[in-house]
Amino acid sequence: MAVILDTNALSALATRDLTAINRLQSAKTIAVTIISLGEYHFGISQSRYRQELKTWLASFLERAQVLFVDLDTLTHYAAIRRELKNSGTPIPANDCWIAALVRQYRMPIMSKDRHFDQVSDLLRVDW
Repeated sequence: MAVILDTNALSALATRDLTAINRLQSAKTIAVTIISLGEYHFGISQSRYRQELKTWLASFLERAQVLFVDLDTLTHYAAIRRELKNSGTPIPANDCWIAALVRQYRMPIMSKDRHFDQVSDLLRVDW
C-alpha cells in the first residue's frame, strides 16, 4: 500500500499518535505533498516545540517521498475545482491542490478532513 499524508496525518505522526502510526505499518510508500509541508511549516513556526518538530520533520523526510506540483497537476486541479464548484461543495484551496496530487499519483490520502470525500476518484483513509 502507498499513502499520501495530509497535514493532520503528518501532525499525528509527529505527536506519536499510535493509531496513526499503526495505520501506516503496511505502507510501502509514504508520501507528503509540498502543500502539506508548507502548512506544517507554518504550524510549527508558531509552536513552542518548534525545534523538536523541525528535527522530527527532517528525519521523517529522509524516508518519505515529497510530491511537487507540475504541469500534469494543473489538469487535475482544474477538474477538481470545476467538479466541486458545479456540485456546490467547494473545499479549501490548499486541499484542492492536495487532492489534485492525490488524484495524479493515484494514491489514497490519510486525513481526518472529510471534505476530501466530496472529491471523486479519491480515497480517504482515516485513523
